[in-house]
Amino acid sequence: MKLLVIEDEGSLLESIIQYFKREKFLCEIASSYDEGIRKIEDFQYDCIILDINLPGGSGLQLLKYLRQNKSGDGVIIISARDSLDDRIAGLNLGADDYLTKPFHLSELNARVKALIRRKYSEGTNILEVGALEVDLLSRTVTAMDQQIALSKIEYDLLVFLMTNKNRVVSRQAIAEHIHDGPSVQIPSSDFVYSHIKNLKRKLKEKGCNEIIQTVYGLGYKLSV
Repeated sequence: MKLLVIEDEGSLLESIIQYFKREKFLCEIASSYDEGIRKIEDFQYDCIILDINLPGGSGLQLLKYLRQNKSGDGVIIISARDSLDDRIAGLNLGADDYLTKPFHLSELNARVKALIRRKYSEGTNILEVGALEVDLLSRTVTAMDQQIALSKIEYDLLVFLMTNKNRVVSRQAIAEHIHDGPSVQIPSSDFVYSHIKNLKRKLKEKGCNEIIQTVYGLGYKLSV
């Protein structure tokens, strides 16, 4: 799962990133309004953690821009401002949740995971496509009642394809989503091929042959 944290308080930003990396999230950061806009224009995220007070502009304005241009990314607002007006404004602009500072990182983690469950698996912890099943909490993958051992990248790749079921996803989009590091360091999308190949092999060994299809010249699609 890919997370973007838009926060200008350095110590809090670092704490959030380190916590969610331990939770096996791919994490990116932005510390200003303009940097946040650039990130959301260029990439897709499973969840965005967004501060209201940012250098260069308001987080609420950034949220409004996001919802007008890319409605799919989940958003949790974090703010030191606990006024009812701010909460209502954020939720009316399309935020999925609102958390007041200071907060425990374990609570933020629970809210992020709840948002992702609502977004991808109708409130449950399970993603299912045919005989393939992924438990988002335990990060386990099973097929035909057999557990499949995947690397972290293979797991993230599979979840990304499952949450885009029946859609063609380009190599570049996959590369951007599963790359663990700053966006500027994303390698050539050719590295996606080897991970797709390994994932296909492991799924085939458990009876899920051809569930991931290559759409030549375009990318890949997961369907049954």
